[in-house]
Amino acid sequence: MVWIILVAAGLLEIVWALALKASDGFTRPVPSVIAVVGMIASVVLLALAMRSLPVGTAYVMWTGIGAVGAFIAGVVYFGEDLGTMRVVAAGLIVFGLVLMKVASPA
Repeated sequence: MVWIILVAAGLLEIVWALALKASDGFTRPVPSVIAVVGMIASVVLLALAMRSLPVGTAYVMWTGIGAVGAFIAGVVYFGEDLGTMRVVAAGLIVFGLVLMKVASPA
């Protein structure tokens, strides 16, 4: 269950990052509210996951899910560059997340 909570926290990190981009520097109210609510919800879920997981494991997984998800969403929704080095970098993050999960005690 703790891993489901942590994945949900990471997915909410993607949501707030996309909403933050769409908010245009907090000048658009609806995406701004989504960004702030998403940030709070993401951190609350991260805190719940940290009850059972080591801080390093939880934080690395949370930021990694958010980073790779935001990268993919940026490519899909905002037409950002899908260069070879960027794909390799995202792949390395995913590889690190898998290793962190395997090495985790929970």
